[in-house]
Amino acid sequence: MRFSLIKSTCLANVLLVECSSAFQPVSLYQLPLTHSSLGSKRGSDDDTVLASTFPVGTFVEFEEKSRIHVGKISHLEHKSNGGARYTVTDSNGNIFNIADKEVHFAIYAPNAPKAAEQLFDQFCQAQQASDEAIQKQLEISPELLELAWEEALENAESGDGADTLTPSKLVELVHSHAASAIEKYKAWRFLQSDLSHVFFKDIKDHGRISSFKAKARKAVDAAKQSFCQTHENSDLCLV
Repeated sequence: MRFSLIKSTCLANVLLVECSSAFQPVSLYQLPLTHSSLGSKRGSDDDTVLASTFPVGTFVEFEEKSRIHVGKISHLEHKSNGGARYTVTDSNGNIFNIADKEVHFAIYAPNAPKAAEQLFDQFCQAQQASDEAIQKQLEISPELLELAWEEALENAESGDGADTLTPSKLVELVHSHAASAIEKYKAWRFLQSDLSHVFFKDIKDHGRISSFKAKARKAVDAAKQSFCQTHENSDLCLV
C-alpha cells in the first residue's frame, strides 16, 4: 500500500490509498489526532503504557543501570508508600529487580501461551532494532511524518483537535487500521527517533513518555536545518 499527498483548493491534505483496482480517497480529518489518556485496563483502545501497577505476566521495556531491556514481570511487590517493585525476567533468563518508575512501556500478554510467546519474541526483536529498521517496518516516510505533524498543528490552530499524537493514532493515520500491540511499541519507538523529534517533542504522564506534541512551525524549520547537518542522506533533506 502506498500513500501520496494531494493538495487542492477544496480539500486540504488528503491521503490516497492506491489499490490494485481503484483509488479511494481518505481524508485525514477522519482520523483526528487527539490524545486520550493512556489506560490501565486490558483492552484499552489507546496505547497501554501507563498503569498504577502492572500485573504478573506483563511484557515491559525497562531501564537498569542506564541500559534498556525487555522482559516479563514474574513477581509484583506492593510497597507501603503505594509504589510497586517488579521482578522481571528477560529472554536469556536474567532476573532484574526494578522500581515501577523504571518501566518505560508495557504490553499485556495474550492469554494463549503460544500467542504470548510469539508476541514476546516480536517485542524482543523490535527493542533490538535500529531506528531506521523500525521506520522501514512501519513504512512511514519523512513525508508522511511531516503530514501527520501538519495535520496535528492545523487541528490545534483551528480548534478542531489537539496538537498531540499517540503511537496508536499514527498507525491509524498512515495505515487506516487499528494498531496491534507491537505496532504501538514500534510507533512509540519511532516517535522518539531523531527524525520524529524534528516535528514532535515527547510528552510524559506519570514519568513515562505517553504522547508527542507537535512543534511550532519556526521550531520545525530550525530543527530541520540542524537535523540535515548530521543526516544529509535522509529523505527529509533531499527535497
